[in-house]
Amino acid sequence: MKIISNTTDFQLEQGTAVAIGKFDGVHIGHRRLLEEILARKEKGLLACVFTFDPPPEVLFGISDGKSLSSLSEKRSLFEKMGVDVLVEFPMNRETAGMAPERFVTEVLLGKLHMQFIAAGWDLSFGSRGAGNVALLERMAEEHDFAVKVIDKVFLKGIEVSSSYIRSLVKEGNMEAVQECLGTPFFFKGEVVHGNHIGTGIGFPTVNLLPAEDKLLPPNGVYYSGTIVDGREYPSITNIGRKPTVGDKERMGVETYIYDFDRDIYGKEIEVRLLGFRRPERKFAGLEQLQAQLREDVEAGKEYAGRKKQKNWV
Repeated sequence: MKIISNTTDFQLEQGTAVAIGKFDGVHIGHRRLLEEILARKEKGLLACVFTFDPPPEVLFGISDGKSLSSLSEKRSLFEKMGVDVLVEFPMNRETAGMAPERFVTEVLLGKLHMQFIAAGWDLSFGSRGAGNVALLERMAEEHDFAVKVIDKVFLKGIEVSSSYIRSLVKEGNMEAVQECLGTPFFFKGEVVHGNHIGTGIGFPTVNLLPAEDKLLPPNGVYYSGTIVDGREYPSITNIGRKPTVGDKERMGVETYIYDFDRDIYGKEIEVRLLGFRRPERKFAGLEQLQAQLREDVEAGKEYAGRKKQKNWV
C-alpha cells in the first residue's frame, strides 16, 4: 500500500476509486464504503482512501483527538483490506479553507485522477464543510466521474458511528464494540520491557505502550487474544497504571499469554480486547495479587473455551 503523508504535492498516474472520511476505527459502516472502492479494482482502478491529518475537529479544537485506532493501526487495517493508496492529507488553515469545487477539481480529479467516489450522505468537505454529496453529483456529469451514495448502517436500531463506538469503549463494552467494528478493538505495537514483577510471581507478561492519541477503555482486566507472528493466542490483559507495583503515572497494556514462553521483546504484536473481566484494583501485596491473577487466568481460560466452542457451532 502506498502512503502519501505530510504533503499536498503528489500526483497519481492511474485512475482511482476514492472513499473520503476520518475512518476512525474503520467500523462496519466504513467497510461498506471500502467494499465499493475495492470492487472497482476489477475495472483497473486503484482503491484510494482519502483522510485528513489531523481530522478537522482536532484542528479547530472541537475534539480532544482521542481515536479508536492510532495512525499506525489504521494503516494496518487499510493494508489488510487491500487498499492501494492511502492519502493522509495535511489539514491546516489553508487546506481547510479550500472552496469545495476547487478541492474536487484540483485534488480529487487533478492529483488522484478520481473516476469513482463512494460517499456517505452526510459527507462534508471544503471551506466551512460546504462540499457535500449534492455537489459531487452535480460535478460528476461535467467531469466524467461516478458517485455512489452509501446508506448508514444500523445495529439493533442504532446507527453505527465512531462517536457511538467511542461511548461503548468508554463503558468497557468490548463485545458491542466488536460487533460495530466488525473486528475486536485492538492495540498494535512493539513489545517493551516492563518492571518484570509478573515474571517473579509466575505470570510473565508482555507490555505495550498505547499511542498518545489512542482512546482507552476503563482501567481493568480484560479477556483478550494476542496475535504473534500471525497466530492468535488466548490471553488476559490489564489496562492501567499498575497501582500495586508502582509506575503510577504511566498507562500501559500488560498481557499474560497462557502457556507461552517465547522471548518476544522488540517484536510487533496485536492485543485484542474481547470482554471485560474486572476493574483495576490495588492489592495489599504481591501474594494477594498472585492469588487474584490465578483466578483471572482460570476465568480467562474458561472464557476462551466458551468462545472457541461458540465459533464452532
